[in-house]
Amino acid sequence: MYRLDPRHTPAPQAVLVTGWRAVSGQLPAGPAVVAVDGPPTVDWARLRDGLARELTARGTPVSLLDVRSHYVPPAAVERRTERPEDADDPYFRKLAENPLDDLFDALPPSPRPREGVLLVYGPGAALVEHDLLWYADVPKRYAEADVAAGKRGANLGLPDGKPDFRRLFYVDWPMLDRHRDALAPRLDAWLDLQEPDRPAWIDGAGLRATYAALARGPVRTRPYFNSTPWGGHWAQRELGFNPGAENTALGYELIAPEAGILVGTGPEAQVEVPFQLMCVLEPESVMGPEVHARFGTSFPIRFDYLDTVGGGDLSLHCHPKEPYMRERFGWPYTQHETYYLTLGGPGAKVFLGLREDADVDLFRKEVRESVAGRVPMDPEDHVLAFPAEQGQLYMIPAGTPHASGAGNLVLEISATPYLYSLRFYDWLRPAADGTPRPLPHEHGFANLESGRRGASVARDLVREPRTLREGDGWREEVIGALDEMFYEVRRYVIDSGAEAEDHTRGRFHLLNVVEGDGVVVRTEAGHRYELAFAETLTVPAAVGRYTLRAVGGGPVRVVKALVR
Repeated sequence: MYRLDPRHTPAPQAVLVTGWRAVSGQLPAGPAVVAVDGPPTVDWARLRDGLARELTARGTPVSLLDVRSHYVPPAAVERRTERPEDADDPYFRKLAENPLDDLFDALPPSPRPREGVLLVYGPGAALVEHDLLWYADVPKRYAEADVAAGKRGANLGLPDGKPDFRRLFYVDWPMLDRHRDALAPRLDAWLDLQEPDRPAWIDGAGLRATYAALARGPVRTRPYFNSTPWGGHWAQRELGFNPGAENTALGYELIAPEAGILVGTGPEAQVEVPFQLMCVLEPESVMGPEVHARFGTSFPIRFDYLDTVGGGDLSLHCHPKEPYMRERFGWPYTQHETYYLTLGGPGAKVFLGLREDADVDLFRKEVRESVAGRVPMDPEDHVLAFPAEQGQLYMIPAGTPHASGAGNLVLEISATPYLYSLRFYDWLRPAADGTPRPLPHEHGFANLESGRRGASVARDLVREPRTLREGDGWREEVIGALDEMFYEVRRYVIDSGAEAEDHTRGRFHLLNVVEGDGVVVRTEAGHRYELAFAETLTVPAAVGRYTLRAVGGGPVRVVKALVR
């Protein structure tokens, strides 16, 4: 059965406590300077009040320093983080390279008190002198919700005005992530504030020991679905996600920059910690030496769902080619994608590649008319539409126009960059606030691969499976491999009760059960993980040899992706 809250056991030496009284009990009586860093999304007032209340109750004097009051003015923050090339682009920005100390002209002094604790808190608190360093966090999905709700202070260093998704994705998160990642080796504790009245805390040494253990066995991150105007309802009906939401659209199975790992012994004693920090602290164990050398600590493949069952067609779009992605947007590798059709409804379609007779100038003219005058157009005048065949993989190299049609459940197996949909057309559909959805079509046409058209699309991008190896009751197939894409997609077909063998051979594998009840994954080191239908599992490079045994009454199909 699909698990909404997959949980992993902390290292034996880890200390995990919950509640402000227990958390404050981990602080010294003083004299000490305690720095608590973290993103703007943290409820810093509750953190300050919770710690101060409990420290005072036990007789420890507390003084406070909010580093946010020492930031440069918001106009200076904006000026320091802007690039000339971003001025005329309402859709994207080049990833910010600023260090977090650009928020300050000078760091505030933090003299150790004669008695008690000086609590220094807020984004950038780690930059001042301190004796103890904690990192307070809430997952990134909370930041997106705050910006969507117009919450004051949702953007880094900008307490006033309307929050901005563009700043969040391309300025705030790059700055905050680099800062957090640099702190990871020396953190004294991690503080999870998803429930601000009931915080969860794990000590830094225990956290690092937990990551080291997780990096050597199968890991499942915590999934969630968001809602968008095109979203469907399959995940609500079948998996129990967000029953009260408008829909379930994009399902985050494993998108490394946002993914979290639940660590604990149960719902009442758990913390959610970033998957990304495991890649920072244990890069060769997680990714493998060659992949780490190529991608650094950026985990390069993502698995997510596109749920349009009972929803609408996705926008017609493409993704940036690598030089454009690197030079214009700042990502060192680009957004190649594939669609695996887990479910396809009757008459459903996948839009992919240009028609043989497509006139790019006419395509551009119709897109511009659609944007300027809200004039409908028919994408099939320019783009091919394939039947949405369950079990088929559709390869989508950068620059290829594509979209999933209504009625599909797509497992998107893609390169990790995920914020660069260069939309041509979105069916005149409004955004959630009623305004037209953004259509960065000029970026799209600058990247359109106009030579990918006609019969070559089916030949190159919609291929038949090729058996790679097989054993008693199982086989492994290659279902997607293209020279220009750095990863490939394979699929296991395993008869009920049969057991397939595999080996990471120095690079991570990602698995997802796309058909059947599931598999039991076992490693030589003794790890055992039950993976159900629709679930995704990371098998770190350090695992080495492992097996997959099909469970249930029928055959099981498991998709696997790896860096080539």
